[in-house]
Amino acid sequence: MKTPKTLSEGQRAYEAKRAAKAGMSLEKWLASRQRQQEADARAREKAVEPAKTAKKPGLFARLLERAHKPL
Repeated sequence: MKTPKTLSEGQRAYEAKRAAKAGMSLEKWLASRQRQQEADARAREKAVEPAKTAKKPGLFARLLERAHKPL
């Protein structure tokens, strides 16, 4: 697991306000945000994964491929 990024004083104060608004402690808030970011990254990775699967080339692509092959 990655180590959390060090926050500046201003960032820490901002995150503390957001945590208070959500009714959580700062540490709990930062942990939940980290988990959410990791879940989003996994979801994006899964969404890209099916796009990588190769589909059958179209008619012109197959013709060009044949044209480039030696006789």
